[in-house]
Order: sequence, then C-alpha cells, then structure tokens
Amino acid sequence: MSGAKIKDNVERYLLLLIAVVIVVFSLQIPGVFWSIANFQSVASQMPVLGVLAFAMAITMLTGGINLSIIATTNCCALVMAWVATHMAPSLGSVLLMLLAGMAMAVLIGSVNGVLIALIRVSPILATLGMMTLLKGVTIVLSKGSAISNFPEYVLWLNQSSWLGIPLPVFLFAAVALVLWVVLERSALGRRIYLMGSNPRAAHYSGINTPRTLIMVYIISSLLCVAAALLMMSKLNSAKAGYGESYLLTSILAAVLGGINPDGGFGRIIGMVLALVLLQLLESGLNMMGVSSYLTMALWGGLLLAFLFLKGERLPFLARD
Repeated sequence: MSGAKIKDNVERYLLLLIAVVIVVFSLQIPGVFWSIANFQSVASQMPVLGVLAFAMAITMLTGGINLSIIATTNCCALVMAWVATHMAPSLGSVLLMLLAGMAMAVLIGSVNGVLIALIRVSPILATLGMMTLLKGVTIVLSKGSAISNFPEYVLWLNQSSWLGIPLPVFLFAAVALVLWVVLERSALGRRIYLMGSNPRAAHYSGINTPRTLIMVYIISSLLCVAAALLMMSKLNSAKAGYGESYLLTSILAAVLGGINPDGGFGRIIGMVLALVLLQLLESGLNMMGVSSYLTMALWGGLLLAFLFLKGERLPFLARD
C-alpha cells in the first residue's frame, strides 16, 4: 500500500490500535481498567497534554515547530497566578487574569512569528531561543519558587464535573472543536495547509505568508493560555519548571495523530484519537506496575512503528 494511501487511513489505524489496547488491558486487568476511577483519571490527564499538542501541531502544519510551548505556558501561568493572588476575587479580577495571560501569549507569539516570518530565523532556533529566554526570565523573576493558593474561581475548573465527566474534558473538546473549524472550515486553515504543503505556490497565489505565519504562532501561544489554566487549576500552583516532559510528548502526539512534520497534512480528529491511545496505554501500564521509563520507550516504539506503516522516511535518507 502506498504512503499516500496509508496517510488517508491514519484514523483507521489509530482506532485499530485503540481497540487492541482496550482488548489487551481488558484481559489483563479487567476489574481495574474498566473502573470509573480509571476513566476519570484518563479524562483528567488528557486535556493538558491535548491542548499543548494542538499548540505544537498548528505550527507543524506550516512546516515549523514551537519548542517554546511549555515555557510560554509557565510564563502565562505565572502572570495569571500573580493577578489571581494579588486581587480580591471578583468578575473583574477573573477578566483581568485572563487578559493578562492572553496579552503575554500574544506578545510571545508575535515575537516568535516575526523572527520566523520576517527575519527568516529557523523555527527550531527561534522557538528554542524563546524557550531559553522565557525560562531564564521566569526563574529570575519568581526566584525559582511557585505561586500557589489560588482563589476558588481558579480551582473550580479542575474540581467540577458534568454528567460525571471532569470539566477540563469539555474545555479540551471546545478547544478541539474551535481548532477544527479554524483549520478545516476557514480561509486561514486553507492558507495554513497550502503554506505547509507548497510554500512557493502559497506565495504566488497571493497569500500573505508572513502575516499567516505570525497568526499561527500567536494562536499556538494562545492555546498555551488554556493549558496554563488547566495546570493552575489542577496543581493549585504555577512555577517556571512545570510540565517540561510535555514538550516531547506533545510532538509524539502530533506526529502519531497524523501531522506531517514537514507541514501540509494532518487533522484534529487524528490527534484526538492519538491522545486517547497514549493516555489509555499509559494508564493501563501504570496499573500493571510497569515503569514510567518503559512506558516512554513503548511510546517511542509505537511512533517508529506508526511512521513505518505510514511510509515515512527520515529526512537525511531522502536523497532523491
């Protein structure tokens, strides 16, 4: 089967893998795996990784990458945490907290976008530099300590549920739906896909590629605000070093979900299925007492196997 045909069936392969994982864990640990507590645990863990994976994926669709998503998330979280802990709880403080986080995200995304789109810095170098800058600045300003003890309106997000489903899952679903509309039902989405698949054709078709790239990196940073809110509510604290393991995992989830690292191909539904697969696999292995390091190794093996099935080749082998 050709690579193109495999790419068209990404969702089908992911559904098959999810079914295999469910069958295996149902046979090995049926009582624990099918417990309500397990699925609530999966539902509470997936939203943060999912939103961060979306923030990574939208930049990868243009053929770029955003290595600063974790640093952006922590920076926005610290800004919002400072507002939340220094103002009396009110509707005004909630709005100011959100606006402060979004303003910081827009600033970071704009700088990333300008460096990449106008100054022509490589995305990996621009966002690596931004990641290092943000981490250093946030550690210095916060003195490496956490801001904690948030008011109830921050903690409410993680503590609430609807129909037995944690509220963060609905926030994740809302983000996924909005991003699906943007990418697959809007002019901006068509420009993003065209830029990723054929940048020269996008330029000659009249697309303002620098402006579109800047918009993409701003959207990526704004998605980090949603991830910051979820982390603040879950951990009741914000710190410069939180969530660093999510960086590589978000890339894994994006590529496993069908996002082409070279840009131009990938769908939100594939990413959602990939996130479900990864969380089910992690939860099941954890309940079986498997080391978290072995779980990461299995994730990596799964990615390599999936890339092989898709017919992908490593860039340095693609000489023709």
